[in-house]
Amino acid sequence: MIGARGATLGWTVVRVVFGVSLAILHGLPKVTGGMGRFADGVAALGFPYPIFFAWCAALAELVGGLLIALGLFTRPAAALAAFTMVVALYRHRADPFARMELALLYFAVLFAAMFIGAGPYSLDAKVRHRI
Repeated sequence: MIGARGATLGWTVVRVVFGVSLAILHGLPKVTGGMGRFADGVAALGFPYPIFFAWCAALAELVGGLLIALGLFTRPAAALAAFTMVVALYRHRADPFARMELALLYFAVLFAAMFIGAGPYSLDAKVRHRI
């Protein structure tokens, strides 16, 4: 039986993989060139100031994903990114499940990170122990 240490290591791997994936595969492409099309999609959802909200979502994915991977400000970063996934789920509400599955998976992990935190293998833990 692996026990608590294995659970801690397992959560760290999930947090890092999901954080890096969110940042590199979703946030970075929006920030480095896909913002116009993404802002059009945000406008189609009825958001006011679509460019502003598109940047908020893209940065929640890019910066939030990196913070989650590092385990720094994990809970607030996860909350902002989870909200972005709620909007993505709303956007894909009429699509086949396969189109919304990725947003649902990210939401589940981000929602868990809001409550669990980063764990002992994180910068949050290092900062907390210094104070």
